Parts: sequence; C-alpha cells; structure tokens
Amino acid sequence: MQPILPLQGTPLAARRSRFRSGPGLAESSLAAIGACARIQLHLSRVARLLLLESGGIDTMTETVRLAKRLAEMLQCSRREAEQYIEGGWVTVDGVVVEEPQFRVAAQLIEVAKDASLLAPTSVTMLLHKPAGQEADLSLATRSPDDRSGIKQLKKHLGGTELASPLAIAASGLVVFTDDWRVARKLREDAAVMEHEVIVDVSGDMKPGGLERLNRIDHGFTFNGMLLPPAKVSWQNETRLRFALKGERPGQIAYFCESVGLHVEAMKRIRVGRVPMSSLAVGHWRYLLPQERF
Repeated sequence: MQPILPLQGTPLAARRSRFRSGPGLAESSLAAIGACARIQLHLSRVARLLLLESGGIDTMTETVRLAKRLAEMLQCSRREAEQYIEGGWVTVDGVVVEEPQFRVAAQLIEVAKDASLLAPTSVTMLLHKPAGQEADLSLATRSPDDRSGIKQLKKHLGGTELASPLAIAASGLVVFTDDWRVARKLREDAAVMEHEVIVDVSGDMKPGGLERLNRIDHGFTFNGMLLPPAKVSWQNETRLRFALKGERPGQIAYFCESVGLHVEAMKRIRVGRVPMSSLAVGHWRYLLPQERF
C-alpha cells in the first residue's frame, strides 16, 4: 500500500487534521460523497440533452419494455399495462404481442377499442391427435370450423393441461384445459366416464367372443384387476366399437387378444358426452359453452 504523502504548501497541522477520525468528519465525508454523486448525475443528464440536441444520440435505436411504454401512453400502472398485453389487446406495428417484456423503440403501438382488464376466461380445447405422435397443441392447427368465437392466445397452446391422455399409437380425441373444474371432473370421474373407441382389428374372433366381451361377468382381469364391463359391437368386418368406463392403457388390446383378435389401429371418438365429430386430424377447437363432459 502506497504511503499518503503530505500535500505541498499545506501546513502540517492542517494536513494531519484531514485524516483524523470522528463522527463529525465521517458525516461530512458522506455528505461530500453524496453531493459529488448528485453533481455527476446532473452533468450526465446535461450531457445527454446536449447530445440529443446535436443529433449525437439516435432515439430510434433505443428500446424499452412494451409494458413501460404502454403505461406511459395510457397513464396507467405497469401491472395494468401488462394485463392489456397478456390479454392479447395490444399490437405493435399491427401484430399482436402478448409479452410485456417485448422491446420496442419507435413502432406503432395500438390498443384494441374493446380492450378489458378483466381476467381472461378459462378455456378447454379438443384436439384430434394423429396416431404415432404425442398430444401437442403447438403442432396442430385451429379448426376453421371452430364456432366458439374465443380469441386465441399463445398461453392457450402452452399453458393448458393434458386432461385425457391417449397412447402414442392411438389417434383421436384428447382434451387440454386450464379450467380446474374441467380438469378435476375428468380426473375424479375417470372411473365412471364413458369413452367411445373405434378399433380396427385382424384375425378371427373366437366362438362366443363378442358375447363374452359384452357380459357383465366377463371375468377378464388386467394387471391383477377385474375389468369393468364394456359395450362392444361390430361396425364392419374388421372394425369394432368399444364403449367402456374407466379405460386403462392397454385394456382394449388385452380384450381383443383374449378373443383371438389383433389390434391394427385405435381411434377415440368420444369422451363423456363430448364427441370428436368432424374435427380433422391434427386440428383443434375450443369447447363450446353448452358442451359438457
């Protein structure tokens, strides 16, 4: 550490007094530091203004958070600005932006005339899952026949829960929701909610096989559990229709193998009272208000 050298031309007593400790000197030192910081801030602001006037700073390239800019525009709180943005009410140069942290400079920012601060309503979405794929809304397309009138938000595709899983090999109806009431019903009523499944099969059914599948006391056990009864009927020579409650993964394949058939393909076409109807493969739609599982 370098020794502190006395200042030239300053009396020795004065030089010593500058390094004495004490409450008064500490407070005055802090005050001096604060004053210096305020002076530096003031000078930086003055320098910025001078640069702006001279064209030294290009304001077009400076960016701020969209929520901050919107709050300044609407004279509202930052949280209210974020609600407008997250609700899909704000466009930047004509494109809807739902991220409050999105950076903007001099773009045109507009708010929809019918914008609302009310929390978005919960949604439930029906997807026709293709066979051989995981159920993923981000890979699907909204059906052109969707009659719900619901404004689609990005969080609908990434923030909903898969409430009715389906085997990867199978196709058909799956349900996504962010509505806790729907999720709870599908989860808690799974054992009594009926699913309808179309099954393409090959092979020859054993004599009396169809009758046994439809018996209440069919006696089939799967993974050590007695399976509930099912309603099974032929749709054509190679296709069966199953209507069963409490469906378990692998259950239908086990039923078919037990009577001499091999499953070629499966498609779920109904969950509870909600049918898939004409929803095309790889498309999804919003559940309508009058539809109930």
